[in-house]
Amino acid sequence: MGDTFRALVIEDHDGKQKAVFKDLTVADLPDEDVLVEISYSTLNYKDGLAVSGKGIARRLPMVGGVDLAGTVLESTSSDFKPGDKVIVNGYGLSELHWGGYSQKQKLKSEWPIKLPDAFTMQEAMAIGTAGYTSMLCVLALEKAGVTPDKGDILVTGAAGGVGSVAIALLSKLGYRVIASSGREETHDYLKKLGAAEVISREETMGKGRPFDKERWAGAIDCVGSSILAAVIAQINYGGAVAACGLAGGNDLPTSVLPFILRGVSLLGVDSVMAPREKREEAWARLAKDLDKSLFEDMIRVEPMSNLPTLAGDILKGQVKGRVVIDVNA
Repeated sequence: MGDTFRALVIEDHDGKQKAVFKDLTVADLPDEDVLVEISYSTLNYKDGLAVSGKGIARRLPMVGGVDLAGTVLESTSSDFKPGDKVIVNGYGLSELHWGGYSQKQKLKSEWPIKLPDAFTMQEAMAIGTAGYTSMLCVLALEKAGVTPDKGDILVTGAAGGVGSVAIALLSKLGYRVIASSGREETHDYLKKLGAAEVISREETMGKGRPFDKERWAGAIDCVGSSILAAVIAQINYGGAVAACGLAGGNDLPTSVLPFILRGVSLLGVDSVMAPREKREEAWARLAKDLDKSLFEDMIRVEPMSNLPTLAGDILKGQVKGRVVIDVNA
């Protein structure tokens, strides 16, 4: 790479955020304690917003990329040494702190965890924040007592990154998974991942009442808004919904009825600021419970130069599965 390296930097251009490729040096990076040479990042919905200049970057200039995987070059922290392979998910990367769309980055020592032996860096980024969030959702449902014998589990926004991995995980763990997707062309793909059935958004909505017929023992919701409200209304007595996304909106037009008449639990799942112990638990379970043979159907690797186009695609709902970004291509 020489003394300079490439990064996708979000800057202010006449009052609007715009992402541009720039050559940087280590001196340009934040003053943090772990210097990492990055191999791969990913494309998430948040990344699409950031790269498209939708205003999620709260400090400028900002380097995008919620996820990264790479090798430690230097560290002033005893937690890491040169040569360690590490991954970072969340912690405000791409919003408050410089992220993974760069060939090098400096990070706070609290952010990385060591790459599990079960995964290559490319595989870890195929999982990325989306897969790690999926595992947090599964853990939340398990801890709420939603076990495979209780009944069907619904996954909304099923063809996206979180939904894809959630289906694969739940299926491997013995749950009968129903996938909800608005894209008919993804149905075969979702069944290959392990969905027993695929239903449309219209079928997911049911009758759209605040208190509907019981259908699901639990659910992982990536959509929010009226879809989440409809799902809550259809959860079986004592069931739970793990909510982790807002692709359909950040409102929630529901009522208290499912909560006070059926004992339904709404479990908020945050992957951004989850403590290291929870992250390590999630990644250990991913190493154990995720079928890596599914990666070939779930991922595609794209060069960092394609990010501006890919960002538009994910915001339009045109990205299936996981996109891994090779920052050196």
